[in-house]
Amino acid sequence: MQLIPYITRHTQLPEQGVTNTIELLNQDCTIPFISRYRKERTGNLDEVQIGLIVNFKTQFEAIEKRRATILKALEEQNVLTNELREKINKAGDLTTLEDIYLPFKKSKKTKAETARKMDWSLWQKS
Repeated sequence: MQLIPYITRHTQLPEQGVTNTIELLNQDCTIPFISRYRKERTGNLDEVQIGLIVNFKTQFEAIEKRRATILKALEEQNVLTNELREKINKAGDLTTLEDIYLPFKKSKKTKAETARKMDWSLWQKS
């Protein structure tokens, strides 16, 4: 999945305006600065539209980060198949990603579980 098509699909904004806005945001330009002084580059996008681009950019980055984490975890568990990798790569939102990962997710151990599994023979006096 790519950033620009993801944003244009969700916002219905012109691709060139989104691309130029992303470039300006990556240069650490602020939303008010972009909407007031870079109108020619963004195609006259206003602050609300630029805010939408920022929100969907953040959302996309979170999805990609989680996707990478899930793929790494599944590789470490040796359960990653080509079909599973394809499903994960096609997932378009965090909920779908988590639903795919749920059967493989390891549960966290509590202190009580750790204590139950301890070798009590170590604690007994000889």
